[in-house]
Amino acid sequence: FGSSHFTDPSNMLKTLARVKPNLVLGNFPVMKRPASVLTGSPGKNLNSAYPHFKNAGEMYAHIRSITAEAGDYTVRNFVGVIEDISVKSSVVETELFPLGALDFYTKKNMGWEYTQEEYDQWFLPERGGDQGDYRDGMQEKIANVIACLKAEPRSKRAIIPIPFPSEGGKTVDWTNQGQTKCCRELHLYIEDNCLKCTGILRMQNASIFPKNIHFFATLLEHVGKELQVPVGEYTHWITNLCHDRSAISC
Repeated sequence: FGSSHFTDPSNMLKTLARVKPNLVLGNFPVMKRPASVLTGSPGKNLNSAYPHFKNAGEMYAHIRSITAEAGDYTVRNFVGVIEDISVKSSVVETELFPLGALDFYTKKNMGWEYTQEEYDQWFLPERGGDQGDYRDGMQEKIANVIACLKAEPRSKRAIIPIPFPSEGGKTVDWTNQGQTKCCRELHLYIEDNCLKCTGILRMQNASIFPKNIHFFATLLEHVGKELQVPVGEYTHWITNLCHDRSAISC
């Protein structure tokens, strides 16, 4: 305003309103705070060398095809990457797992409430039994992961272990299906400003994959929302991959 002098504050406001209308009290432009960015450790992800799939449906079709011999035929050390692990893209409906069953088992494994009616309608031993029951302590494990990555986004300790329902490793019993969970751990980490995950599975029956991946996708979406970061790719690591539950001692 050069050398202009204002003895009356109201005159100054009138001039400001004419010259800089957005600066007048009550008409300030809205300034949005930038979203917080969680930055992980610098490095390189070697999963680029593994097969990549656009979504869970593509991976499901692939693992069903490579285990088509069925029975006890086993593919070992399968690793694949799902690029879009959003819940919407991770719904794989099959005869064994219609959408209602997927929703029920995800609720169950997330530690969320479900009704007796839902249990009676959807629970079947053929859909996983004790080996696929990850509910025990899941809410506490998820809370721990969220606290970990909020406090230290570069952490390599954001894990969800699923080896036993309540007992420790010293009591491991190969005959107890509750102690031989199919999924052993989920490793969560921040990379490329996204939440990513690597799942380590002792055993994957391809027929049960739709239930597993729907649960994993829901868990990652929940954690991502709590951290306010987008969810990135998911890496699925399987030691023993079979077609269905007809495999021996799976």
